Amino acid sequence: MSQHLSARFNAIGRSEVGLHRSGNEDSALINGVLIAVADGMGGHAGGEVASKVAITTLAQILPLLNNDEMDSESLEDFLQSAVLDVDHEIKLTAEANDRLSGMGTTLTAIALYRDKAYVLHTGDSRAYRLRGKEFAQITKDHSVVQELIDAGKITEAEAAVHPQRSVLTNVLMGHGNITSLLIEYDVKAGDKFLICSDGLSSVLSESEINKIIKSGGDLISNLLAAVREKGAPDNVTVIWARITEEIKATKTQILGSAAL
Repeated sequence: MSQHLSARFNAIGRSEVGLHRSGNEDSALINGVLIAVADGMGGHAGGEVASKVAITTLAQILPLLNNDEMDSESLEDFLQSAVLDVDHEIKLTAEANDRLSGMGTTLTAIALYRDKAYVLHTGDSRAYRLRGKEFAQITKDHSVVQELIDAGKITEAEAAVHPQRSVLTNVLMGHGNITSLLIEYDVKAGDKFLICSDGLSSVLSESEINKIIKSGGDLISNLLAAVREKGAPDNVTVIWARITEEIKATKTQILGSAAL
């Protein structure tokens, strides 16, 4: 990146209900310095509320990301605190309404600051990066099956049909014991990032996603069409973002339940 210009996202995204859900429990944020996806869970309206709380609370850090005066250590502390703020806000919201007890949400976000990308992650929504021809997942699911994969007890193929594949080990539920993963990446102009709820990644494999990306055309529409062809069992939210140095950045958009 140029020494004088900070990295910015040129980003697009969509959030759809899927073919077997009555409401959308996903929420998402698109901005020139921050993209995020939250996939809510919980009875009644709990999932929709939890993901909305996550996205609207996280959006409050936008002014700071546009302020170029923090050192990297302070920024990392601030981003970690932002996730704790989300968790606390979920706690307060659930305490105010018994019907929302037990609600929770994943949260996967990428914040840009100067020439770095900071990936915040908890749960099983995912982030991928395309640099040149190399496409790779840059988050690791916080799930029972991922722990089994890491321990060498099951394969990726077995994980896809495992009865506990939806059980998460680290998620925002207002319990105050959240462990948020924060990873820093250097970014280059032209780098591309995809973040999504598991409504995409549990239906399409990494290689299938990569093939659709490299086939060209309307990427978001093509990904959503591929998910629908396979039954679209869940809400699906996708954000596709390219790193640029253009001063004119992506305008803020709110998607999914947070937009209602």
